[in-house]
Amino acid sequence: MTVRIISSQSTLKLLLRLDPYKSMGPDGIHSRIFKELADVITKPLSVIFEQSWESRQVPADWKLVNTVPIFKKGKEDHGNYRPVSLTSVPGKVIEKIILRSIEKHLKDNAAIERQCSQNSFMREKYYL
Repeated sequence: MTVRIISSQSTLKLLLRLDPYKSMGPDGIHSRIFKELADVITKPLSVIFEQSWESRQVPADWKLVNTVPIFKKGKEDHGNYRPVSLTSVPGKVIEKIILRSIEKHLKDNAAIERQCSQNSFMREKYYL
């Protein structure tokens, strides 16, 4: 029996929280479109996410990345740019779902204690 970690409700919540002002990824679909059509695309997207989770494969389009240089500060020097990777919105959403699943697993199985030296990487609600 497989455990469902992806629900339509969690997918809908994440879609509604998308920032409509973020840049679009390599697929050319803006996050504003996903947010505005969240009610319509939640169910099919949840099914795709669940199939991806069960098959342990991510669609190739979600792995594509546009890397752009962003100017930090100072003089025009190559060292004053930092690379920023722009990925597709569905890829970002499934990453958040998987991250939350991992955090829940760590919390439920007492894998990380409050005294752990790595606790600054976990959200407060996941401490034991």
